[in-house]
Amino acid sequence: MANRQLVAGVDSSTQSVKVVIREANTGELVREGRAAHPDGTEIDPALWSSALDTAISNAGGLDGVAAISIAGQQHGMVALDSDGAVIRPALLWNDTRSAQAALDLNREQGGNAQISRKVGSVLVASFTASKLRWMADHEPQNAAKVAAVALPHDWLSWQLQGGKNLDKLFTDRSDASGTGYFDPTTSHYREDILRLALRHDSEIVLPTIIAPNKFGGTTPSGIPIAAGAGDNAGAALGLQAQPGDVVISLGTSGTAFAVSDTPTHDSGGAVAGFADATGRFLPLVCTLNAARILDAATRILGKTHDEVGALALSSVPGAHGLTLLPYFEGERTPNRPDATGVFSGMNLTNSNPADFARAMVEGMLCGLTDAVDALIALGVSVHRIVIIGGAAKNCAIPVIASALMGREVVVPPAGEYVADGAAKQAAWALLGQMPQWNLGEVAHHTTKPTPDVMDRYRTLRDNTADW
Repeated sequence: MANRQLVAGVDSSTQSVKVVIREANTGELVREGRAAHPDGTEIDPALWSSALDTAISNAGGLDGVAAISIAGQQHGMVALDSDGAVIRPALLWNDTRSAQAALDLNREQGGNAQISRKVGSVLVASFTASKLRWMADHEPQNAAKVAAVALPHDWLSWQLQGGKNLDKLFTDRSDASGTGYFDPTTSHYREDILRLALRHDSEIVLPTIIAPNKFGGTTPSGIPIAAGAGDNAGAALGLQAQPGDVVISLGTSGTAFAVSDTPTHDSGGAVAGFADATGRFLPLVCTLNAARILDAATRILGKTHDEVGALALSSVPGAHGLTLLPYFEGERTPNRPDATGVFSGMNLTNSNPADFARAMVEGMLCGLTDAVDALIALGVSVHRIVIIGGAAKNCAIPVIASALMGREVVVPPAGEYVADGAAKQAAWALLGQMPQWNLGEVAHHTTKPTPDVMDRYRTLRDNTADW
């Protein structure tokens, strides 16, 4: 093909980095690579950079690539000094030590209603602003050194440029909207909130906001780098999601998000009012506990993921009365950073592998059913539920999700949709228009609703609110 143009898309997630290299017009996958990230809730960003280098190498390098874009985990705090050096290990989205800092900032901004109007969301521990306040309170010597603040994806885009001049930092609306000091409605930073979080008035360099179809810089070899995106916005782009689609992503965290033409402001704090990667909005609900609940089930039962799914389907809805509240690592929605998991209703009848597997799957998905209901309560239009992520391959997930949500669930082919979205964004900037790529065959699932399972879950959730 004479006019064949290749684009690279990167997904730098919590657990790993994935690189896909696709043909810009058709989306044909040419090659791909990946590398692991270390576990933990804080990390030296240099490890992201070295993992990206490895993943690019595993993907055959960037020879022939005409454009690249990076999507990454949201919220992570990368604090830089005036020389561009990382001041301390980056605090990731799932680090909950900043829970009190979030409460303090919400109060100092006039309460939940005021802060949600200013930045689209009520701050929780995940947000960058909360982490900056934690640093100001617990590591004031580090906070005093801050000359710039970046997120994982824009730090990596900066590293691709050489990582020297702070003025070359850039980002996009979607990722900036997860900082807690950016207004997605006006697409401007709220530097007053940033200064309040850091407890000092020094001028701080923030990444320049780049339009979603533009380039923000180039690699030393001349490859243009597109704006990039937060991971969920990248997934929405990769799925070609439209208003009316609610996407449930089952990764380390669980997210339910919808493409919307209008912004949302939830003073209750359940729904984060993010921006998407096209110029629209991406109201989102996040739970901390998703695929890792299934990982825990495999360890406890000594079974593979496929075997856990089959066991769950061999049980009955409600697992004969066994209910799991899956707050194994605290929880973000509802905001219970210090919570732990709870099994309720255990008896001699349901003390068996099948009911245990069913309760684990149902507990994880009940939290995400609450997430979808929170979007609906804000007026978000829901026409279909799309489930993606590694856990979507589990045979029990779409069947039980449809029963809990009372709606048809569709599952696209397994894929790296965050990386694909980044690649599509690079293609958009390169070609001057958004390409439409074939996602492949989508599976449809409809199961008889089981509202009693949700009722029992919500009773357990509410009865443990003060634990």
